[in-house]
Amino acid sequence: MALPLERLATHLCIAVLACFCTAAHAADANKVLRLGFGDIEGMDPQQSTDDFSRSVQQAIFEGLYEWDYFARPTKLYPNTAVALPEITDGGTTWTIHVKPGIFFTDDPAFAGRPRELAADDYVYSIKRWLDPALRFGGQPLITETIVGARAVVDAARAPGAKFDYDQPIEGLRALDRYTLQLRLTAPNYPVVEGFLVTLAVAREVVEAAQGDIRRRAIGTGPYKLKEWKHSSRIVLDTNPKYRTIAFPTSMDPMHAELIRSMRGKRLPQIGVIEISLIDEELPLLLEFENEKLDYVEFTTSVATRLVEEDGKLRAGLAQRGIRYHPIPRSYTSFVYFNMEDPVVGGMTREHIALRRAIMFAFDTATLAKTVYGGLAIPANQLIPPGVSGHDPKLPLKSLYNPANAGTLLDRFGYDKRDAHGFRLAADGQPLTITMLTRPDRDMRDTETLWKKNMEAVGIRTAFRELQFQEMSKAAFAGQYQVLQGMSWGGSPLGTGIFRQLYGREPPAMNKARFALAEYDIALEQFMHLPTGPEQLAPARRMSEIALAYAPMVPTVVRLVNGFSQPWLQGCYPSPFWFYWKYYDIDLARRRKGP
Repeated sequence: MALPLERLATHLCIAVLACFCTAAHAADANKVLRLGFGDIEGMDPQQSTDDFSRSVQQAIFEGLYEWDYFARPTKLYPNTAVALPEITDGGTTWTIHVKPGIFFTDDPAFAGRPRELAADDYVYSIKRWLDPALRFGGQPLITETIVGARAVVDAARAPGAKFDYDQPIEGLRALDRYTLQLRLTAPNYPVVEGFLVTLAVAREVVEAAQGDIRRRAIGTGPYKLKEWKHSSRIVLDTNPKYRTIAFPTSMDPMHAELIRSMRGKRLPQIGVIEISLIDEELPLLLEFENEKLDYVEFTTSVATRLVEEDGKLRAGLAQRGIRYHPIPRSYTSFVYFNMEDPVVGGMTREHIALRRAIMFAFDTATLAKTVYGGLAIPANQLIPPGVSGHDPKLPLKSLYNPANAGTLLDRFGYDKRDAHGFRLAADGQPLTITMLTRPDRDMRDTETLWKKNMEAVGIRTAFRELQFQEMSKAAFAGQYQVLQGMSWGGSPLGTGIFRQLYGREPPAMNKARFALAEYDIALEQFMHLPTGPEQLAPARRMSEIALAYAPMVPTVVRLVNGFSQPWLQGCYPSPFWFYWKYYDIDLARRRKGP
């Protein structure tokens, strides 16, 4: 049967694109990019929660889109997609065409045959986000958004049932080998945009690994996993099947020099990426100062050793050619309260008052200044600057108000004290607030400040320290009273942060286990609006509700401080994505030294 003219034109365009798909060139194995950061959870893109894991995954796997390298605020940029989505039917139909000629790296699951990336791979990978049996327990918002997804997810939640990956979902289909179509129950721009950067995995590999691909990283990205020694190092090699790409472009004059320096280069140039898994930032700094790392990022006061009080790179480092990349972080740090805890949880007046008192008692301005060396700003709303949903008219100031804290405690039943001056609970029992946190220097400095602030209003405190991965597990399982040491963000879309208090989210997302219909309505209003100023009204309401009930209290937005050696080229760090494929190394400059 003849194809309609429009479909025929699309297929001809894809065929022409395939002809121009440049074959992979050999990256230089002598160009080794040396990085350092904390250990990772694993290589499964749909089951990881930390930035370190995502940074490695984004070098191995690919989404239809990535976030634009230069644009601020950023926007979707085609990666394995031919172009931006075709949005029709009032925003409820999104059609995306996948570039042909892109292949996964080899794996025994492919039985020795080349395995081309197809639209079905994105259907499968998005379905993994929906699967309630995986780590996040499903994704309620995208489940409600995609036509037909709810019935499939509900069937998977039945006793003894599993998610049926073969069950068609009306709103999530591959129209042909290279065409993906999403049909929505209602317009939902931020949720769909967020899921269009989903990294594609191959179903055959997942099934061959019996669902556990934490160490079986088979993607179509510019690099492939060669080695991962837990708490030691990760080594990535160039993917020999990866296509040749060019350095991104921009019309902004501020990027002109960087773009000129990379013009004409066939990328990726870097042949090997070596990642030293170093949890503490001070050892990371020493490795950078000894020229053993090419690029590092600091979020703690360690960065003040390289930066003057006026925010400029120290003169001696600038003379050596070291570059400073201050990055406004897209994360907000929070104190989480377990709403199911009998002491701090619940929605009674006294429990709300206790949480709000603790919120007012914590001096986040001092936290930003002393613990983070001034490389953070106090937060008084959920969304950080530069992310959709942030209210730029709200002054950036600390919520700290110990007088308000004392008044709330006295008024709502916490006025009685023991022989040591510590407050008793409303029922007359001893009151101790135990915080789950991490055993690193910054968190211990935070503990010291927290203890001082809480004791100032008569609250006894205790601390339970776990390494980050164990702390995450405990948080997701609800095994905590108060939690600090986790932040949330990493996307230019504020939806992810707001979703942390959405009543339908599973505990892996809604760590506070908060549920309030008014909040859920505001979030749904936010999601039905195109990304932009119209979203501010429901965004303000969600922040107001969060501060009124205090299940999750914003503390600071930390600044990421990136530093690169003079021989690292093409580097323009982003708060949203990791772009090692665009980097290059000047080997002659590296051999020469600063």
